[in-house]
Amino acid sequence: MNTQTYTPRSGGIPGVFARAETWLDEKGKVAWIAALVASIVVFWPLGLVLLAYMIWANKFSCPSGRVTHRQSARTLRGSSGNSAFDAYRDETLRRLEEEQQNFEAFLDRLRAARDKAEFDQFMEERARKAGSDEDHEDEDREAARNA
Repeated sequence: MNTQTYTPRSGGIPGVFARAETWLDEKGKVAWIAALVASIVVFWPLGLVLLAYMIWANKFSCPSGRVTHRQSARTLRGSSGNSAFDAYRDETLRRLEEEQQNFEAFLDRLRAARDKAEFDQFMEERARKAGSDEDHEDEDREAARNA
């Protein structure tokens, strides 16, 4: 919501736009999005103009009382002001990173074992097929000799 108050203007169209903006600000982001969708459905160039205005006027930003993503990321990286908590957080993050590395190494070993088993199975099937082909060739040669 915007904390600006509406001050009436003397004049036609600019006053209408100012009142519409104030009304939408009072209703919040949902009203702005509904107006955008309605304007696109009714006349798409008007919708594009409204979208450009909403981006330019920063109508999608968080209210000043809320923490933005950038502020929360900065807090996670920096000091909290409590050295005991910071040490605990750093140790926990280090431990979690180590567990993640161990788990990824375990998955790599599983993939390698599965790949080796599949390759060994392929080689056994190939050897069996080659052995049966040689048997068929021997039978064909013997049948040719007997004929």
